[in-house]
Parts: sequence; C-alpha cells; structure tokens
Amino acid sequence: MLRPIRIFEGRFGRVMLAEVAAPSEPHAHAEPYIFVKHGGGDGDYLIAGHRVALTREDILFLNPGESHQDLRLPGSQPTRLIALQASGDWLRESFPAVFGADDARPFPRPREPITPRIRRLADALAIEAVHDQFLSAERLEFMVLELVLSIVDTYLARRRPGAALWRGSRFSDSRIRRALELLRVRPNKEVNIDELASQVGLSRSRFYDLFQVCTGLSPRAYLNLLCVETAIEKLSSGRAKIAEVSAELGFSAQSNFTRFFLHQVGIPPSEYRRATSAKAGPKSEPPASGTDPKPER
Repeated sequence: MLRPIRIFEGRFGRVMLAEVAAPSEPHAHAEPYIFVKHGGGDGDYLIAGHRVALTREDILFLNPGESHQDLRLPGSQPTRLIALQASGDWLRESFPAVFGADDARPFPRPREPITPRIRRLADALAIEAVHDQFLSAERLEFMVLELVLSIVDTYLARRRPGAALWRGSRFSDSRIRRALELLRVRPNKEVNIDELASQVGLSRSRFYDLFQVCTGLSPRAYLNLLCVETAIEKLSSGRAKIAEVSAELGFSAQSNFTRFFLHQVGIPPSEYRRATSAKAGPKSEPPASGTDPKPER
C-alpha cells in the first residue's frame, strides 16, 4: 500500500514522495504511473501478469488500466520512492504520438534499467520534496518535464526508431532536442548560447524563438535551472565542496555562485547543504503542510 509523504500537483499531474510498507490487492489506475526507488528496501510487484523488482537500478511503468499489486512480505523493510501519476491530457498534449488515444499501452515493458540521468533527477526530486520549503513551482515543473523527456527519449523513441514519436510535439524540432542534450552533458554558466545555436544549425534569433516555443523558457533560463539541479544534487550528497561545485558550473568566483544560488533557491548553498545533509530515507515523515494524503492501494 502506497502512503504519500509529500504530494505536489501541476499541469503534469501529481508527483509524490511515498512509502510502501505493506502488500496490496490487485488494482489499476486510469492514468500512467512511473515508480523510481529512492531508499529503503527493494520492492516486489506484479504488473500485468509480470513479476518485477524495484531496486535502485530500475524504473517501473504502469500503463493506464493495467492491473498491479505490491507483493512484499509483511514486515519487510519499507520502500521509499518517487511516484509520478502523469496527467493523460498533459502527456497527450506534450507527446501526442506517444500517448495518443490510439496507444493504450505506451510503455512496452513494466520494468527498465534506470539511466544515470533519470537516477539523478529522481534523487533530486526526492531531496527537494523533503525540503519543499525551498522548492519553487517553476523548478518542480522543470524537473518533471526533464524526467518525462528523458523517459520518452530513452525507453520509447529509441525502441521504435521507425515511428515518428515526436510528431505533433512541441519538442518535434530535432535541433532543439540536440541543444538540450548538449546543455545537459555539462551544465555550465560559461556556455555561449550563440555558439550553441550555430552548433545545431540555427541562427541566433531563430534558435531563441524555437527554444522558447519548445520549452517555455529562454535558453539561459533553462541553463540556469540545469545548473541549479546539478548544484542541488552535489550539495545534498555531501560529496563536493561548495568551491568545487562553483568551479564545475563555470563561476569565476565562489561568491558569484553563492549569489546565483541564493537568487534561484532562496538560501545560500552552505545553508542548503546543512539543511539537506540528512537525505530522505525510509523513515516516515509527516505530510507537507496543507496536505492530508490518504494511503493509495
């Protein structure tokens, strides 16, 4: 049984940091679900007749209407996970060729190996969910969109290369998708946006226009969010010094990085690192303010 700890809603649907501590009866949902483990014990599920495990190395997909249940043994260690209940309308609007009405099973497999990019996004979402006093709606929308874009590109588009999976999507322009890939490889404030436009074969003005249409953000604003996401992941892990994070992100001085982080997140990076030093684990926590989540089967 899934017990929400934090719930966030937006046009994308609902994303939850949740805990699963008890088995469930078979049931189904009208909209797609995506599960990524963050901590605790491993999960054991039956999805559309397939028995699959949920570990840190996996991502699970539930198609609309697919029967599933948690098979964990009573008394086993709870699993803490990120669960995305994606809005069918949002998915069809953003990726019509993938999640159109004619495709009742957009996800071909219930379980896939997780990629490093999706692993980092899910962990960042979990950390941000626990410390939601620092989480802005813009950053939440950005992370969910990045997660779904990565899922479409990794598990759907590459498995069916002959299908025009981007047709009708605002991300249909391969040049903008290529620019996004280049920005994700190494987020850095020193990236020259004009050179990036030239690298993908677009003039500066055309690149800015198409990028805004595709992402809803300017290239610089998108890059800023990528830098914040990278900084949050490294600061919360405790594996890097602030000076090292600053240098990796292309800031000429640590003071410049501190001002940037303060503007984007609302507190200095040193305070954020202290606040997130205790990562989200399997221990239960009270629901976020203003929510009254009930267990979901």
